[in-house]
This record gives sequence, structure tokens and C-alpha cells, in this order.
Amino acid sequence: MSEQPDLIYGVHPVMEALKNPKRKFYSLKASKNAADRLAGEIAAAGLTPEIVHPRDLDRQLGSDTVHQGLLLAAKALAQPRLDQIEKSGVVVLLDQVTDPHNVGAILRTCAAFNVTALVATARHSPEGSGVLFKSASGAYEHVPYVKVTNLARAMNELKEYGFHILGLDSEATALIGEAARTPPLAIVLGAEGKGLRQLTRDTCDEFVRLDLDGPIKSLNVSNACAVALYALTR
Repeated sequence: MSEQPDLIYGVHPVMEALKNPKRKFYSLKASKNAADRLAGEIAAAGLTPEIVHPRDLDRQLGSDTVHQGLLLAAKALAQPRLDQIEKSGVVVLLDQVTDPHNVGAILRTCAAFNVTALVATARHSPEGSGVLFKSASGAYEHVPYVKVTNLARAMNELKEYGFHILGLDSEATALIGEAARTPPLAIVLGAEGKGLRQLTRDTCDEFVRLDLDGPIKSLNVSNACAVALYALTR
């Protein structure tokens, strides 16, 4: 293998990967119970699993890993260029969101709302990892995860393709429900604490905030993503 394979564990991530016709598989380790549970998907993918004891996977992945008796090694998915992203819906951009749990949860939300792509910087964002795949619960197989070198440059390129770019900011004057929703549309989410960087802010077309009535006006970034996408797509 010339590149690092995706190591995917857990029932839902492995099941969705096995059903993805774009995937090339290297190997599958599975407990007897897990192999029986996904027997149909494993057979359809043309794989013969190596039956192992769950403790073998504990030793390989760590005792705290919730692998559910499954570990799949697969070729990393090819991702589209910015000019290949569909322009029929919403694109989510992440400005240095580094926690793989958060990015995985955001991918899951993006799949639920039929987001056309998730865009993040190659640096200061998590690589494809078992933690990200597990948190995404299979959504990684359905949402293009596009890595770019420079986020502001990528935003300007998306503008050339007709995208209107919203920046989510708890201090913004306009409510997200008041924003223009005609596709192609993109929304940028910043890291917790730091928010959007200045160059990212300078490149946004407008800023919007969530309509929150409570005393706390900011949310975890994955929760904010879910509320924002609901507001933009309902």
C-alpha cells in the first residue's frame, strides 16, 4: 500500500463502508458475533473476514475503543475538487475545527441534511481516523470531505462558482433565518473559543447568528452546525 489506509471500526461505520461501491478493501478483522451480524454486507463486498477475539482488537486499537468487534482496512476515498462540488445545496466549511469527535458529529449532521460537501483545511483539521469515522457513524461514506490548503482562497474560489458564503457568528446582527437561502450556499463555522479567523471573516459575504433565547448564546460547534443547517434547509 502506497498510502495510509483508512482504519474503520464499529458496526455502523464498517457497515456503511462495506456498502460503498467506491471503496477498495484491504482486510477485515471481526469477532464471530460481529461477522455473523454483518454477514450479508461482508459477502456482498467480496470479503473473507479474519475471525479474531475482541481482546485482539482491544490490544490493537486500545481498550477504550468501542470497536464492537470490527476493524476494516480500506483505501482512502478520493475526494472532489472544489469545482466538482454540486451546486444544488449547502456546503459547510470548517475554520480550524480540530477535534475529530466534533468533525465526525458534523459529518453525521451533514449527511442528515443532505449537505453537498464538508470543506476543511489540510492543516489544523483531523485526518481520516477511526475516531472520526466512529463519530460520523457511517456518514463519511456519504458526504465528500474536501481538504484545502488555504480556507480563504477556497472561499474565494467557491464565490467564483456562484456560492454565497455565510459566516456563523454569535455576535452577528442578522438572524440565520433571514439569510438568503438560494443555492449554491455555503456556511463557515469557526473553532470553539477562537471563532472565525480574521481572514476568514474578511472573505464572508455576510454574518448570521442563531436565534437563541436563553442566557447562553453559543453552542458546541457540532450542535451549532445542526441548528444552522435546520434553519437553512427547513
